[in-house]
Amino acid sequence: MPIAAAGKGPAEMDGGARVIEFREVTKRFPDGTVAVDRLSMTVESGGITVFVGPSGCGKTTSLRMINRMVEPSEGAILVNGEDVMAGDPALLRLGIGYVIQQAGLFPHRTIVDNVATVPLLLGWDKHKARTRALELMELVGLVPEMAKRYPGQLSGGQQQRVGVARALAADPPVLLMDEPFSAVDPVVRESLQDELLRLQNELGKTIVFVSHDIDEAIKLADKVAVFRVGGTLAQYDSPGALLARPADDFVDGFVGKDRGYRGLGFRSGDGLPIGELRTVAVGAATPEEGWALVVDDERRPLGWVDAAKHGEKPVAEEDIVPGGSLYDTESDTLRGALDSALSSPSGLGVAVDGAGAVVGSIAADDVLDRLAAARADDEEGDAA
Repeated sequence: MPIAAAGKGPAEMDGGARVIEFREVTKRFPDGTVAVDRLSMTVESGGITVFVGPSGCGKTTSLRMINRMVEPSEGAILVNGEDVMAGDPALLRLGIGYVIQQAGLFPHRTIVDNVATVPLLLGWDKHKARTRALELMELVGLVPEMAKRYPGQLSGGQQQRVGVARALAADPPVLLMDEPFSAVDPVVRESLQDELLRLQNELGKTIVFVSHDIDEAIKLADKVAVFRVGGTLAQYDSPGALLARPADDFVDGFVGKDRGYRGLGFRSGDGLPIGELRTVAVGAATPEEGWALVVDDERRPLGWVDAAKHGEKPVAEEDIVPGGSLYDTESDTLRGALDSALSSPSGLGVAVDGAGAVVGSIAADDVLDRLAAARADDEEGDAA
């Protein structure tokens, strides 16, 4: 649901995608501190834009000015051409989803009632609001049995899923997310990032996401805005362009020295050669020497066994060595291919199809050769 024009109620608002514009926006606090300094940028509709930068750079202040949790001192912020300062801030916030750290759930309301909060505020009847809440719980990966639980009975990752569901409950086209995954452990965080990308692929919201983590920004974003201390915009670009062409030394340092490896995530794995790979089933004898991949009945990888140490006796489950990451031949990038090779105890990455079945091996040298060929193609394209 978009922002409300002055004098309009939520029932009169349509649900199209929204463009967000910052026009020479400055935020100056009463003590004279400038948190945001003459920010001008356009957040494109239907994509994820990530604000990233060091502490004190104004990224959260910029986000909170969109829904008037903080009000600008100078300049204008427009959503779909309308100045956010022109209407009722309460109506504005009802039309923009907002997700914060640690979810910010109401502790004494059940999960289903937490998710139904905004629809109920908009005047939906309780049955309709709760039905919508249950649909969204399923959408974000929460089982129906959780509906009657309270936030304190959920893990941190589950609470964040509830927060996302609540923000989506009234179907707002704009979603603001202020470091929503920073308080959970790395494994849960990666799962939540993947879930957000899945939801975005399905829903196509205009998302502004604040992070202090450049890896998270690169993974999630269609565009990345890098802020420097003092609230100025250092660079606003696609993740691939940001990694390949940092605007200055500050951006170069913030992105980090391993940006070349991160840049592999924007290189398709198409054309990468798939080699042969020895496999063995649990209970079967190992090959005479070297590593073999242990697979199940559907040829999905279980891990590795080193025949030189194991001998020719049948492979038992306790003999299996964890196998590192997998390379999906149908969707993965050169970064995924190289990681699979480098993380494998055998030195060979495991290539799988879309169903997770083994199709062969990936060699690190082949990945680097493919990268060199891709760069040569880029240079020919630039020259043309």
